[in-house]
Amino acid sequence: MSSESQIKFAIADDHKIFRDGIKMALNGKPHLKLVWEAEDGKEMLHKLAIKRPDILLLDIRMPELDGINALELIRKEHDDLKIIVLSMYDDQQMVSKMMEMGANAYLTKTTDPNEIYEAILTCMNEDFYFNELVNQAVLLKLNYKKTVKQHYPNAIKFSEKEIQILKLLAEDKTTEEISKEVFLSPRTIETIRQNMKNKVNAKTIAGLIVYGMRNKLIE
Repeated sequence: MSSESQIKFAIADDHKIFRDGIKMALNGKPHLKLVWEAEDGKEMLHKLAIKRPDILLLDIRMPELDGINALELIRKEHDDLKIIVLSMYDDQQMVSKMMEMGANAYLTKTTDPNEIYEAILTCMNEDFYFNELVNQAVLLKLNYKKTVKQHYPNAIKFSEKEIQILKLLAEDKTTEEISKEVFLSPRTIETIRQNMKNKVNAKTIAGLIVYGMRNKLIE
């Protein structure tokens, strides 16, 4: 495989030992190429402006600029950059927060290197990697919202086609798979998906799916 077709990834974490461990674990994995590493949020933004990777492995707790604020800034300039959070925190509220802010996956630092590699490939091919931790966080938030559901009426109307596509997105279908199933072009699917996100003010597909589940558009 040529260097142009490799997946370029970067690491932002303030612990050199952890960065070295990730590099060692991913070294030799097919199609991966490390392009840079950063030890704090400001250095990460500087390097990101110079050379953009395909995948960013992002820690939450960093000096200068933490991962939460860094993620918010990144999403303003790089909407399609794949971001995998790698953190010591396994708190479900934090997981839900980072996914809603625009993370493509959330893994703990104790995750097996093979799963990190799997998450990288899945995010590149399917945009998101949903593991048990993320699924539990989404369900926890939905259960929490039940007591205040009257504040989230289903006032926004979706067409039958939009609801069909929303359900397929919740089934983790790719754009190409959805295109074949609903007999629309991939570009049209992408347009409909973006329109739905705009309707509910969702920044990510995960946020859109949470809205659909909350309003019983997805059973």
